[in-house]
Amino acid sequence: MKPILIVIAGPTAVGKTVLSIELAKFYQCPIVSADSRQFFKEMSIGTAKPTELEMSNVPHYFINNKSIHETYNAGQYEKEAIKLLATLFKEHNMVILVGGSGLYINAILNGVDEFEEIPLHIREEINEAYKAKGIHYLQEQLKLKDEAYYHQVDLQNPQRLIRALEVCTHTGKPFSTFRNKEKKIRDFDSIHLLINSPREILYERINHRVDVMMQQGLLDEVKNLYPYKHLNALNTVGYKELFDYLDGKLTLERAIDLIKQNTRHFAKRQLTWFKHQGDFENFEPTDIDKIKAYIDILSNYL
Repeated sequence: MKPILIVIAGPTAVGKTVLSIELAKFYQCPIVSADSRQFFKEMSIGTAKPTELEMSNVPHYFINNKSIHETYNAGQYEKEAIKLLATLFKEHNMVILVGGSGLYINAILNGVDEFEEIPLHIREEINEAYKAKGIHYLQEQLKLKDEAYYHQVDLQNPQRLIRALEVCTHTGKPFSTFRNKEKKIRDFDSIHLLINSPREILYERINHRVDVMMQQGLLDEVKNLYPYKHLNALNTVGYKELFDYLDGKLTLERAIDLIKQNTRHFAKRQLTWFKHQGDFENFEPTDIDKIKAYIDILSNYL
């Protein structure tokens, strides 16, 4: 029998962390994070990482393992995580993969397309254009160079737009033409869980989480990171709004409201992505007994 990867996906603030720890304790297995923001050790409050106490109870991997000053992408994550899983599966029949970053979960389940190394000057030129002209410029350029991918990508995610434009510029071909590889064969089976709550409950949780983050010192965390605000890792919800406040572009109250609004929009995009995958079974975060029963049933048939 192949070992089993339990994939816990879902929108931000829905309760994936608490659920994953409870399941990890029950099945006595470790947790691998697929949250692309929790990799970075300099970003803690704004990324809602598990607490030290939570991580002391269950082994966690891919949290605080990178610096914002490092370049890191889904391809690198795939290689490192698959290697780690091979080691973990020698000691455990199950491992839990948890996160809201669809690209990184997909990298583990299906693999990502490999591209040539992009010359640094191309990356720098596109990033400089983004700083000077904004995200609308990236959107326009992508529509010109690869209209097919333009209609697929999250147009509000500058990292995805920049990556596609890098490949288009370097190869002279549309980024979408490189994205047709077959699914990679893995040495494990997987069970896919999509954790969700009714919209009004999820949005209430998001708003409350932002208030708690501010109480915990998110503004001070952002102030310490201000000198590095140009880095891609920091161009994310919860940080960019407070950078604008520190730049005098927003009042603090408006910045907080925008964090809540942008986080709600982000959660909606996450849900849309996972629902389009078609192979995730839906549960609420409180459905712990149903989830255990579902895992147990599928484990016997895989």
